[in-house]
Amino acid sequence: MINLGWGLVWTIINLIVLYLLLKKFLVGPVLGVMEKRKAMIAQQLENARVTQQKAEELKGHYEGALASAKEESAQILEDAKADAKQVSERMMKDANEQAAKIIEAAKTTAEQEKRNAMQGAKAEIAGLAMEAARKLLENGSSEEGNQMLYDQFLAKAGDGNDTDIH
Repeated sequence: MINLGWGLVWTIINLIVLYLLLKKFLVGPVLGVMEKRKAMIAQQLENARVTQQKAEELKGHYEGALASAKEESAQILEDAKADAKQVSERMMKDANEQAAKIIEAAKTTAEQEKRNAMQGAKAEIAGLAMEAARKLLENGSSEEGNQMLYDQFLAKAGDGNDTDIH
């Protein structure tokens, strides 16, 4: 038979007490710390996941805002181009109208000057004709005198086919 001595019993009792003490004061707190750490890590992972979701939402929002800003800038650019084209067309139209007015005024002025020159020439011709008639009446009416007066008249008035206006 196995001889159980009091030393062995005391050793077994000491081991059981040591086990219970270690479980109560060492293993229990260590497991509690580990559980707290596990809960803290789980909480941090949850916070990270929520933060990442918010970041993704903000990223989507900012990308949408950026896209709308790009569209708006493209629209503003198109509007500016259209406005510039309208201004350019209006300026060209105004310039063409002013040029047409200037040309019309020049034509009118040229016509008026032509009429004035013709009236002046007619008045001068009429004066020369009157002068020639007066000289004819003064000198008598000889054929040779008339020819000479006619030649003088033509020299002063110019040839009938002469269209050069000086």
